[in-house]
Amino acid sequence: MELNTLTAISPIDGRYRRQLAHLGNYFSEYALVKYRVRVEVEYFLYLAAKKFFTVPAATRKHLLRVVEQFSQEDALRIKATEKVTNHDVKAVEYFLKEELDKCDGGALKEWIHFGLTSQDINNTAIPLLWKDAIEHEYLPGVLNLQHALYQLAKQWQHIPMLARTHGQPASPTTLGKEIMVFAERLDAQIQLFSYIPFTAKFGGATGNFNAHHVAFPKYNWIKFADTFCEDRLGLQRQRFTTQIEHYDCLAAHFDAIKRINTIITDFCRDIWTYISMDYFTQKTKKGEIGSSAMPHKVNPIDFENAEGNLGIANALLEYLSAKLPVSRLQRDLTDSTVLRNIGVPMAHTLLALLSVEKGLSKLVLNGAKLKADLEHNWAVVAEAIQTILRRENYPQPYEALKALTRGKEDINQKTIHHFIQGLKVSAAIKKELKAITPSNYTGCLPDF
Repeated sequence: MELNTLTAISPIDGRYRRQLAHLGNYFSEYALVKYRVRVEVEYFLYLAAKKFFTVPAATRKHLLRVVEQFSQEDALRIKATEKVTNHDVKAVEYFLKEELDKCDGGALKEWIHFGLTSQDINNTAIPLLWKDAIEHEYLPGVLNLQHALYQLAKQWQHIPMLARTHGQPASPTTLGKEIMVFAERLDAQIQLFSYIPFTAKFGGATGNFNAHHVAFPKYNWIKFADTFCEDRLGLQRQRFTTQIEHYDCLAAHFDAIKRINTIITDFCRDIWTYISMDYFTQKTKKGEIGSSAMPHKVNPIDFENAEGNLGIANALLEYLSAKLPVSRLQRDLTDSTVLRNIGVPMAHTLLALLSVEKGLSKLVLNGAKLKADLEHNWAVVAEAIQTILRRENYPQPYEALKALTRGKEDINQKTIHHFIQGLKVSAAIKKELKAITPSNYTGCLPDF
């Protein structure tokens, strides 16, 4: 069966291909090969910059053009070689040696991949593509969501709303503050995420520069590798490694994304609930159908879609962060196949962000419903009344309000004011108590 969006096994490459195809620039097999080529060329040119050999200007220009203009045809050439070598990184090495032959650089061929093992390339190429995906795709997406929530919080900061703890009516809040809860949580986790470095392994077959050192025993290979990773690749080199990197920082990224996804899941469920309570209606689009059987329905499908994709992403992120830092002795191969899947939870996460963004764009505030719910729940001002009475040293105010309100369904403004009128307190205190309503008993908050 020919592979296309209808025949793809994964919905990432099928149903959702249109929204997510650009992630192939980071997480496809083509992208991995391209990043490997980039690292190999950068390393080759850095060796030349450190005077191990001289690269003719034309050769240098050609190699840089190979990186900049790397095509799917180039990747197919490498994959064809891999069928013979049965080794993906060695195929990249042979590809670049062929390219050197094209530009009078054949005499320099053995400096390609000099002293390296395949993981020196993989454990720099993958952090590089991950870093680019984070900086160009993930962080802009989650920051845009955080900013959108902040703007909604400001827009709705003075809209009173009945709070619900344990699902039951509770002391009123504002809609803006409840949105701001999520904006603040996201901001804190994004800050934590930004502290996690992008790390790489670069140190030879078992991390000790054995081959480098035996060839040039007086050369400071540690400094060379540190500066190469930092200056040329923008990665922080792990100094004591096995054949592979620790993956601890990559696992930290996964765990941080998982926490952020959990916050967004919590938000989706709250908004879903507010929609079910009619606090929000949703804009409709001509031609769309909410239910195949019930013509009236407008379902909160965007928030449901986001929740589902966030759940899949977090399940994968949990496995990745637990598995990758574990490897037998100096290396086993289990990380190789697992690493090829890091784009999958990222794709589900970004798909969820798009769904939340779409869902938010459909929301229409139903202020009348929020106001009606507050007016229907005058019992929530009992906390305010008993607290003021405590201030006035009134005997057993909590118990008095409990007897009046707990489990009662017919509490309204008249009930509350009748109770206040019967209190043995001054007229000024009665006036203060009667001024309290479910709509104005919303506490105090810092400016948004």
